Amino acid sequence: MYLTAEKKTEIFKKFGKSEKDTGSTQGQVALFTLRINTLTEQLKTNKKDKVTQQSLLKLVGKRRRLLNYIKDTNIEEYRKLIKELAIRK
Repeated sequence: MYLTAEKKTEIFKKFGKSEKDTGSTQGQVALFTLRINTLTEQLKTNKKDKVTQQSLLKLVGKRRRLLNYIKDTNIEEYRKLIKELAIRK
């Protein structure tokens, strides 16, 4: 499995307010980015996997909406998050 409990708490500790704060927007964006990267690698080997492709597009849309929310509320946090996660924008 690509996402263990330890990895998840590490992500939320780094990007969220605490390791228990799984609802923070920054933590969710970081988790979605990890999942998007994993699905992208899987699609490189299995080009005809349409279910994974559809899931990837849904995740990208969710992440985009969360990033737009962060950009509207706190532009400094948005820029920092984009730089740390190496997301193009």
